[in-house]
Amino acid sequence: MTGSSMAGDASILINGPDTEKTAPPNLGVRGYEVIDDAKAQVEATCPGVVSCADILALAARDAVFLAKGQKWDVPTGRRDGKVSLASDADNLPAFTDSIEELKRKFSAFGLNARDLVTLVGAHTIGTTACEFFSYRLFNFSATSNGADPSINPDFVSQLRTLCPSNGDGTRRVALDTDSVDSFDASFFHNLRKGRGILASDQMLWTDACTRSIVESYLGVRGLPSLKFNVQFGKSMVKMSNIEVKKGTNGEIRKICSAINEV
Repeated sequence: MTGSSMAGDASILINGPDTEKTAPPNLGVRGYEVIDDAKAQVEATCPGVVSCADILALAARDAVFLAKGQKWDVPTGRRDGKVSLASDADNLPAFTDSIEELKRKFSAFGLNARDLVTLVGAHTIGTTACEFFSYRLFNFSATSNGADPSINPDFVSQLRTLCPSNGDGTRRVALDTDSVDSFDASFFHNLRKGRGILASDQMLWTDACTRSIVESYLGVRGLPSLKFNVQFGKSMVKMSNIEVKKGTNGEIRKICSAINEV
């Protein structure tokens, strides 16, 4: 799962009108049923002990491991938030943001440029919808082929086949077209070759600061990058501790999709 706000209180899981789940950046988020199932099993064994926020953090770690990445130690003890607002997603990085805007948004939560590159590196697995990048394929009059000049020309035709003009904008496309299910270094090699799917991904190669970090993660194509894996765990822990709730703050939800009844 991706999306939500930057807060580590599982507020994206709450159902209802005008909640984070309904915000445009989160409409493509999947996997809620996996978290619900894990919560149900945990509650059956030790009710009222493990928060949905902790389950999310642990599930993210285990998903990376199952995709051939490395595990990291996940601090636990978070509590769940009691408020979920669609407006909280306004601070999320957007696929149309400039690199400076991305840096600013991450910095506002104590995350630096290395965290930015590292966390975007999660796009080595997963998919996105055509509607989030198809504009890059047709609307650039300054280039002979009409595509974003930062896209490798040989890659344009492949993407146009997947996402034709006036095609299905909801069609899912791999963010790492070489190894969608493996947590490896291919995503960074793609950026070097102008094969980043989202504009915000490809910008990591065009900016001098973030490009140097991308280069440090290249490793061997198709194989896990040890440096990237180690830093990914560190950056994930930093992000999961943003605005974390502990002690008497928040609650342990009985069901992840609803605040406990008083």
